[in-house]
Amino acid sequence: MRLRRLARRDAPLAAPANSFRRNLQEDGRNALVARSGADPFRTERRLRWRDHFSLSENVLMVQHMHAEHDGLRIAQLSDVHVGQATSALRIRRAVEAVNEEKPDLVFLTGDYVTHSPKPLPRVRELLAGIQGPVYVVMGNHDHWVNAPYLRESFERMGYTVLQNEHRQVHVKGAPVTVLGIDDGLTGRDDVEATFRGAPVSGTRLVLAHTPPTAEKLPAHAGLVQFSGHTHGGQFVVRGLTEALFRRAGQPYIRGHYHVNGNQLYVNRGLGFGFGGPYLRRGSEPEVAFFTLRQAAVSAG
Repeated sequence: MRLRRLARRDAPLAAPANSFRRNLQEDGRNALVARSGADPFRTERRLRWRDHFSLSENVLMVQHMHAEHDGLRIAQLSDVHVGQATSALRIRRAVEAVNEEKPDLVFLTGDYVTHSPKPLPRVRELLAGIQGPVYVVMGNHDHWVNAPYLRESFERMGYTVLQNEHRQVHVKGAPVTVLGIDDGLTGRDDVEATFRGAPVSGTRLVLAHTPPTAEKLPAHAGLVQFSGHTHGGQFVVRGLTEALFRRAGQPYIRGHYHVNGNQLYVNRGLGFGFGGPYLRRGSEPEVAFFTLRQAAVSAG
């Protein structure tokens, strides 16, 4: 698969924060031509529109992180929704795109299924093989279907599942603290338990399916939270979509925000749309990549 990074920019739903360099952001589409040779998911060389997704490149200026982590690369997949709502080939192409970039860390931020338990075995099939340290949190749909099954499946793949837990991993010679908060919509989030015993400084990255969890984090702590859940608005009508989400208690729809002195990125999600039963408009499926930069170094 060839990935063409086109100079295309999504119009943000909120004004970008100063510490987020949008002029360095690129948003590209995966080329709609399959690689040569047999493809186990689709034999035709031409990929369908429903297999399409976008690649976003984001630079995050982070205070208080370890100097060794300047340039740290992260990939994020969210809201995959394995089943009839999402092309299986789109998911496998997304995994290939992540592996091609060779990120230092990979984050999966919830909703791997939708309503039915039938696709549960396919989650392991389609999301297997992601290279590098992979950290996983659960979403509301996962709890509605079968979160224990999904946790076991991810752990068998060698991925680390965090449900109000934290882990440390050494990357580039310094520790990264990954804090995984369980789903807030279903009331399973426990920020206090997640942070209990965790370092209070250094590079600390938070995974939480629902974006408003950012409001519960310790304020002005130099944290970066990665979330999904909103599908970038799913069906975007300017003004109306934002108003509806705010009334539903979801003021953070897509992209980058500052919340109580910390940072939040809301992924548009990989699932739904383009031929499935749930339409998407103005919010393309996304695989997000991030480069962390030390804020003080950049300012200098």
